[in-house]
Amino acid sequence: MQRIISFLRQVKQNNNREWFEVHKADYVAANAEFRSFVEQLIMGISLFDKSIKGLTVKDCTYRFYRDVRFSLNKEPYKTHFGAYICPFGKKSGFSGYYFHVEPDGDGFLGGSQLDTGLYGPETKILNSIREEISLNGDVFEATLSNDQGFVLADRNPLKRVPRGYCADSPYAEYLKLRNPILCKTVDETFILDKHLLENTLEAFRATLDFNIWLNKAVSYALEEK
Repeated sequence: MQRIISFLRQVKQNNNREWFEVHKADYVAANAEFRSFVEQLIMGISLFDKSIKGLTVKDCTYRFYRDVRFSLNKEPYKTHFGAYICPFGKKSGFSGYYFHVEPDGDGFLGGSQLDTGLYGPETKILNSIREEISLNGDVFEATLSNDQGFVLADRNPLKRVPRGYCADSPYAEYLKLRNPILCKTVDETFILDKHLLENTLEAFRATLDFNIWLNKAVSYALEEK
């Protein structure tokens, strides 16, 4: 991962097409290393979560080139690599495991992260999740317990319990979630460790129950479409 971190740090300092064209070979090498790691990550996760068996690297990774058409930020390249490993691929709407590598400091997320959950789910899916929480909040709460340092994180929760749900529910804070995600921030020491793959798999394995719970709610919503 050292090649990837070094390349991304250079992109952060030189985010323009002229520099990138000169250093295109560095991107190709870094991207190849990342894709190789993601392939191993998919294989490893599939051993404890059968729902993602058969996925390819392409199903789980994103373009490095930014779409700047509607953005105030006109920098053409991302400063991170990310892979979202979930049933049927990254556009399916299902919950999954997100591996994000980025140099420590300023950037898209300010550093590397391991996340499990859903970001920006469709309204129908979010409603299904809230319905399940209202009915089985104790089960949902039990899935949050793990020994790997993940925390339930939503940068943009509702200020009030959504209409139709009890405001004094013991699960009120969970009902406010817009983005149900278990997040573990990791530093470059974690990313550069020779046991990165094993450590990442161990961490994600601890979030399996949370992921299964969410995907049951997703499946209920999609069955009604």
